[in-house]
Amino acid sequence: MQKNQQKELISIIIPVYNVEAYLDRCIQSVIHQTYQNLEIILVDDGSTDHSPQMCDAYAQIDERIKVVHKSNGGLSDARNAGLMVATGTYIGYVDSDDWIELEMYERMYVACIEHQAELAVCRYRNEYTTKGSSMSVDSALESDLVKPLSRDALLQIYLCGHEKYVIYNSVWSKLFHRDLVKDMVFPKGRNSEDIMYTTKAFCRLKKAVYLDTGFYHYVQDRQGSIMNEAKSKRMFRDEIPFWQEHISYIKNNVSEKMGNLAAYYFWRRLLSYYLDLSANKKTKADAKRLAEMIQSKAPVIRQVYKKVHRSKGDLVRMKLFLYSPLGYRIVNGIYARIIVPIKRKAKEQKEKLPGK
Repeated sequence: MQKNQQKELISIIIPVYNVEAYLDRCIQSVIHQTYQNLEIILVDDGSTDHSPQMCDAYAQIDERIKVVHKSNGGLSDARNAGLMVATGTYIGYVDSDDWIELEMYERMYVACIEHQAELAVCRYRNEYTTKGSSMSVDSALESDLVKPLSRDALLQIYLCGHEKYVIYNSVWSKLFHRDLVKDMVFPKGRNSEDIMYTTKAFCRLKKAVYLDTGFYHYVQDRQGSIMNEAKSKRMFRDEIPFWQEHISYIKNNVSEKMGNLAAYYFWRRLLSYYLDLSANKKTKADAKRLAEMIQSKAPVIRQVYKKVHRSKGDLVRMKLFLYSPLGYRIVNGIYARIIVPIKRKAKEQKEKLPGK
């Protein structure tokens, strides 16, 4: 895309908090985007390392960069501070310990224009860091697919966690038209803040476009996905209430049918969380608490599963859990250790047959 064709300003909001080891890589990946008409907003959220000075230094050498210095208020508060000064037609978010491919915003912007979409969403790559080295995964699953999606098609993929389309609640894999989110803010002092922001944007739009390329590199350490006491506390305090709000919002603003689908996948998600909590000795009490919470809603869950019956396996698993969480955990362990490897081996042998 020629520079004179890059007419619409894209505001990129980057919250910064004590990330001096990662900040150069992040900012470099943004300032060298092939789409150059950017407003880059670095929000220093009360950092105590050299991040504030690094932000100011970049602002001296690139006139597109604005720096906001503020007292520490957390990720949501920093993003909101960035939104207050953003002037772009489109809004994007990058976390300061992550980085992006150089064509990310050009490709997403072009897709929005070509398909008259209010939002673009791309695949991302999990990048794990261990003792200074990093490894990017998931790239083998990518394709050059660019697919326009209606609101309902987008919501169904978002809710069910479709294998082919990677559409999650994280805002950093998306490019939002400003009109779609102009009156929206992130909830201050809460974790899992992306859930309602993304849900509201998805419910409001008429058309989105999905790019099946991993433009965004999500950096995490190897322990990032392991359930611990802190994560468990945040799950009960923030994540579960946000998912419940998400269900109500979809029911009230889209349809009861779509809300029931959201509820179905919420309860299914909690079964997975129960297994994660049960696997850690320090969170077994929280696993019991979650099991009691799910069982107390048995009549509601049965109604949801009756209205949205997606698979026989899901129905059997939920029935077993409601009867006995311990039994569910034992059966799931047997299935994972014995049945899954057998199925995997059978699939591999089938693929080796002539003509396959």
